[in-house]
Parts: sequence; structure tokens; C-alpha cells
Amino acid sequence: MYNFKGKTVFITGAAKGQGRAVALAFAKEGANIIGFDLGERISYPRYNDACSADLMRLKTDVEALGARCEIFCGDVRNLEDVKNAVEGGVKAFGGIDVLFNNAGICAYGYSHELSEQEWDAMLDINLKGAWVCARYVIPVMRKQGSGVIINNSSVGGLRGMNRLSHYAASKWGLVGLTKSWAIENAAYGIRVVSIHPTGVNSPMNDGLAMMEGATPQEIAERSAGNLLPVPWIEPEDVADSVLFLASDKAKYVTGSQYVLDAGLLTR
Repeated sequence: MYNFKGKTVFITGAAKGQGRAVALAFAKEGANIIGFDLGERISYPRYNDACSADLMRLKTDVEALGARCEIFCGDVRNLEDVKNAVEGGVKAFGGIDVLFNNAGICAYGYSHELSEQEWDAMLDINLKGAWVCARYVIPVMRKQGSGVIINNSSVGGLRGMNRLSHYAASKWGLVGLTKSWAIENAAYGIRVVSIHPTGVNSPMNDGLAMMEGATPQEIAERSAGNLLPVPWIEPEDVADSVLFLASDKAKYVTGSQYVLDAGLLTR
């Protein structure tokens, strides 16, 4: 359907869930993949079980599809980690055509009960991390005179959410970055879009269920309330949308919010 042969895609949070699905989808279309993920456990949220083996597995699976892949372990909050990955990816492939800012966390907590550490972790990973990546990728794209940045927000970036104020704040922040980067970089041929999925059938959903002592489907139904009769969408559904937005079929789409919410926001 699409042809990304010779294009290079930088994906954060690439080892699992939506990031992995997007990497494999681009690989099937011939793109080079730069996969970036933490590769180790962090203290918050406690369900996080990041593992460098997952990143290695992604590389194996991408290359089995006939595409090239470079992987980097690092923290999106760490400027040096991201800088090294961007430079390493550019050295391997010559440039970066698409940035998918996907790395993120989610955890429950009433706003007045959150610790400073919990607030900072949510905002730093979900929002600052996207800025850090763009800080190093945008100059590459400006030099090329083209590029697409897709920020993975959430339905939480377009509404309020019970016990998820810090999450919603971080995702609303991505909308502000999206619109601002689109203005700043349009003259350089760079498009910027945010996507807003409803609940996704991914390890994050499993982790939230574990924290709540519920099943993943119960979590999805409780937090979503989709108009269409589905508890969630699949990572591959997100990947389909990302491919479209990164392609020339969406060449006039920039500064906007692309919603794939199964009708949730219509309620």
C-alpha cells in the first residue's frame, strides 16, 4: 500500500506494544528502523518490565522482513542517550525521515495524592521525552528539507480523565508541541501531527490492570467507554494510522490531531 523503501524511521518505546507494531509495519514497507527503548526497569510505574531482550527481538524480526534495523537502549529523558541514538542512526542510514514519539507511561492516582516523583516521571517521560527527541531530530530533517513527526498522544490529550490528571496533562502538552513545531518547521518541509488513540491492547493496559487488581478488559471498558462495541483497539490499528500520516497520502496534514478513538470522544 505504501512505499517507504530507503526511508528511515526513528521510533521511541519501540520494543513493545504500539512502538513495536509501528516498527514492523514500516519494515514491511521497506523502511530502515531506528529502535529506541529503555531496556531496563524503572521505579515508576511499578508494572514496567522493559528488557533489552525485547529490543533485540525487534531487530531480529525487522531484519527477517528484509529491512535494516539499528537499536539503541536509552532514556528519552536523557539528552546524551537520545543524541547518541540520533547520531548513530544518521551514521547508519544517512538521515531520519519519520520520528514517532511513542515512549510513554501511564498510572493511576488522584492529583492531590501524587508524589512529586510520580508527577515528574509522568511529565518528563511523556512530554519532555518527546521534546528531547525532536531537539535532535528536527535539525536533521531541516537539513534534508523534509520529514514527518508523529506524537503519540491519547484521547486523554483531548479531554479530562479521572485519576489520570498527570497523564492527561502530559498528553495535552503534546498537542501544544505538535502545533508549535508545525508552525516552526513548515518552511523546511516538515509536517507534525499528534495521534489520539483510545485504549490499546498492549502491555501498558496489562500493567494498569495489574495495578488495579482487574482484568485488562475491565480496565479498558472502565477508562474508555467506546461508542463502537470494542473494549480497545489493537497496536496494528495504530500502526496503520501512523503509516498513512507519514505517507504522501497525508502530505497536507500538519499541526492537527488525528483521532482513532472508536467513537469515545463523541459521547
